[in-house]
Amino acid sequence: MRNVKIVADSSANLTHLDSAPFDVAPLKIITAQREFVDDSHLDLGEMIEYFESYKGKSHTSCPNPEDWLRAFGDAEEVYCVAITSGLSGSYNAACVAKNLYEQAHPDRRVYVIDSLSAGPELTLMVEKIACLIAEGKTYEQICQIMPDYTSKTGLVFMLESLNNFAANGRVSPAVAKIASVLGIRIVGKASDEGTLEPTDKCRGAEKSLTAILKRLKESGLKNGKVHLAHCMNEPAAKQLKKMIEAELPNAAVTIGINLGLCSYYAEKGGLLVGFEKF
Repeated sequence: MRNVKIVADSSANLTHLDSAPFDVAPLKIITAQREFVDDSHLDLGEMIEYFESYKGKSHTSCPNPEDWLRAFGDAEEVYCVAITSGLSGSYNAACVAKNLYEQAHPDRRVYVIDSLSAGPELTLMVEKIACLIAEGKTYEQICQIMPDYTSKTGLVFMLESLNNFAANGRVSPAVAKIASVLGIRIVGKASDEGTLEPTDKCRGAEKSLTAILKRLKESGLKNGKVHLAHCMNEPAAKQLKKMIEAELPNAAVTIGINLGLCSYYAEKGGLLVGFEKF
């Protein structure tokens, strides 16, 4: 029996996986007064409430190589999925852990994926790896299949607030304030380079969800899987699900929540959409 394990950092919005051995390397969200570890012990509601009133600077911290090594455990085959290297050092730390692990255990192998994304797009990648393992695909076959698969997945997002992006220096405070005052929602996508690229500025939830649906269709979604991950905004997720199913009835749409890291960036009301481009 193969001794395999799938590992992702906590940006994948997963704490467990029913279909394969799985573990998480947590990111951290840090302020001058608090540190939130994005693991199964995180009180997500309390963290979101804290950041609604917090006015100071904040930042995130990626897993270090030791965190990744702990997650690898003693598996002979490890499949590792990390948040985009365009926003975090998590992928680089995972590569360091891979080299250390394979040097210590020459008979073991670690495959590391730079997702060039975050949130529910990583969920899709993890689920695909689990499916390939269940099908009996070898390590070499999985390493050949996954680059093609990841080229056919995407991420679209909708943000109601840019406060935390401003707090950690990713957008200017002036831009965040203007967006808040005018009630502008930002719709965007994960670029091919792994950065977050705004595509639309919308007023009102309806226009934002319509813009998301338009981006999904333009990107090639027809019959694929769609994972909607919201931050305390289930009504918008349910409405978008109905809109997708009305126009693309063969798409398989599910709804979940953003965990710590993704909730920090998406903020209350935010929505992340991972999807397959087929």
